[in-house]
Order: sequence, then structure tokens, then C-alpha cells
Amino acid sequence: MKACVFTLGCKVNEVESASIMSALEGAGWEVADKLSPADIYVLNTCAVTREAEKKSRQLLARARKFSPQALIYVCGCASEKNASQFASKGVKYVCGARDKEGVLKAISADFSCALPESIPFPKQVRTRAFVKIEDGCNNFCSYCVIPYLRGRVTSRPTGDILAEIKNITSPEVVLTGINISAYGTDIGTNLTELLRALGDTDKRMRLGSLECNIIDDNFLTACKGLKDFAPQFHLSLQSGSTAVLKAMNRKYTREEYIQKCRLIYKYFPEAAVTTDIIAGFCGESEEDFSDSLSIIDEVAFARVHAFAFSPREGTVAYSLKDIPAPIKAERLHRLLEKGRESELKFIQRAAGKTREVIFEDFDGQYTCGYTPEYIKVYVAGEHSGKNTVKLGGSFRDGALAGI
Repeated sequence: MKACVFTLGCKVNEVESASIMSALEGAGWEVADKLSPADIYVLNTCAVTREAEKKSRQLLARARKFSPQALIYVCGCASEKNASQFASKGVKYVCGARDKEGVLKAISADFSCALPESIPFPKQVRTRAFVKIEDGCNNFCSYCVIPYLRGRVTSRPTGDILAEIKNITSPEVVLTGINISAYGTDIGTNLTELLRALGDTDKRMRLGSLECNIIDDNFLTACKGLKDFAPQFHLSLQSGSTAVLKAMNRKYTREEYIQKCRLIYKYFPEAAVTTDIIAGFCGESEEDFSDSLSIIDEVAFARVHAFAFSPREGTVAYSLKDIPAPIKAERLHRLLEKGRESELKFIQRAAGKTREVIFEDFDGQYTCGYTPEYIKVYVAGEHSGKNTVKLGGSFRDGALAGI
């Protein structure tokens, strides 16, 4: 029997899909993670934007083109938000983001196969292993539907996380979750304490997306105490305007965010600070948008992920007056251009320096991998494992380097 587990959305969805795949493989299924002919499809959906939800619905037709008679199981945030948009399409089973174990139970019942009742640790086969440390978010930003779909913060016990990491063979581990900055708030601990508990881990440790309120001397000291820490801080911004941040229900000002970045550079002078910025949030003036452009230079971001604002039903911002689509599109274009310019400057500042790279893929001409700062590096010829390289100038979507 063949199963296809296809994923849209965030790294947390990818980790949860990998766990479902591990369970199916353990029961003897042949499993693919790309759409292809199969006996069953598990579609892990996303609802972070209207476009993501639309793509989630379109997955049903895409899967049926490969195997019209296959059984389809749907889970994730889009089905949590509105199960009927999938249930009415003749799928076998629908559950949301908070009950993905239900997929395993349904498949087990339908095919009389022994699947675990709870989702196991994912099978880690890549160079970079993602470890989910928490689920949910308590922030309720005015534009974001995810807290309504994922629920409040639920943290994994520290011991369980340490046990999973101990059994990982990948050379790099990424701690991920919906809001890892809130890790431990429900179980009497915090992310700083988790990092201290990981101090003896010999793998490269990388952090997923962070909120700027986590950044302080204790947290950065814990980062520095890790044996092999990747100094890439993805620090969510969303807007460079204090007025817009307040409207978004973000709990910091422009100035506070900049101070947090300066503190990062104090501890890690060559760190990569990356971010997300939304273009065209409700009420954003041209002056507000200019603040988003100027903060890119002020912080010297290594990478900017930019998105046009997408109203989500059920959020506070859904009832606010939206900005015309052409204005959002034009601002998004300027953000992307400014972000790319900042990324090239970051790569240029690193030119001539040596970095340890974990190689991942060979395309027949170049082997690529990533530095601790998440610069994608290309080296001529075929290589593997960890290598020290000397960085050159920008090349393709990263930098050329030599061994």
C-alpha cells in the first residue's frame, strides 16, 4: 500500500507530517511526500493567508488527478478553520490542527493496520532535523488567525525534547514551534532554561522564529553557552512603524525592536538577523511604510520575508478597512527589493571570511550547504559532511566559496 503525505505551510506542519510518515512507514506503508499515485492521501493544510487556504482546497483536485479512487484524509489549520470546505468534497476523514492523531486512528480503522495512537517522533533523514518544542500561541496579533486554530501554548516537557535530540543523527537541529519564545510558560520553565539544558549537545543548534521580547542578556548568554550555536535570529517584526505595531497588537515599539537587535550584535557581532514584514496592513500610511523600509537598513537584516496583508475572517483586523490591492502590491514590491539589497550587503560583508558549512546537495556541478548564519554556500565539485570554507561574493541565491 502506498501513502502520500503532502504538506502546505509552516515548519511545524512539516514536522507533524514527518511524524505521520514515520508512523505509516513503521506499519509497512510505502510513503511519499510529493503528490504522486497512491492508495491514500494525507493532506496537511494551512490557513495563514487566504491564498494558503485556497491552495489547501485545491489539493483535493490535484490528488484526485493522480488517483481518483484513493481515500483522502485532511488535517491542519485550514480544516481546523472550516472543516466543511473539505468534508463536503467527499474526503474520507477531516480533522483540525489540534487532533492530527485522529488521522492515524482513522487510517488504522479503515485498513486494519497497527498505527500508534499518538504521533511518534519524526524519522529524521535530512541534514537538518526539526524538533517541535511547543504548539499554540497566546499573542493574538490582530491580523493572525493561528491562535484561534492552534490554541494556546502547549509545551513539551524538557526531558522529552532532550530524549528526541539525543536520538537524532542529523548534524543540525532546529528548535521549532508556533511560538517558541513562549516555550515553557505553561509548565513552569522557559526557552532560556531549555537552551541551558542543551549545553552539552554536540550538534549545531538553530532556533526557529522568535519574538523580540525573548531577547535579553540571560537568553543570549544561554545561546552563547551552546557548543555549536548557529547565530541566526529570525526576529519577527511585521512593521517598522510603532503606530502600525500597536494596531497589530504587537507588544513592542520600533525603538525597542532595534535595541533588541543591537543587543544581539553585542553578543554575536556577525549574526544574521532575519525577519518578516507585512506590506499594507490596515491604516498603514506611506509614512508608516517608509518606517518599514528604513528599519531594514538600520538593523542590517540578512534576509527579509515580505508579505502583503491578507485579511483573515475571525481576526480583529478583518473588520478594519483594507488598503487597495494595487497599493499593497506596490509596497510589497518595494519591500522585496529593499530586502534583497540588504541580503546582498550581508553576503558581501562576509566575503573573505571562513565559515563551517554542512553540505546538503550536489547538483552535478556545485555542492551547496549552509553556514551557521544561514548563508547558502556553493562550492565547485562534490563534497559532504562538515567543511570549513572561505566565502566569496554573491552567487545564485547565496555565496560562492572555496575549500
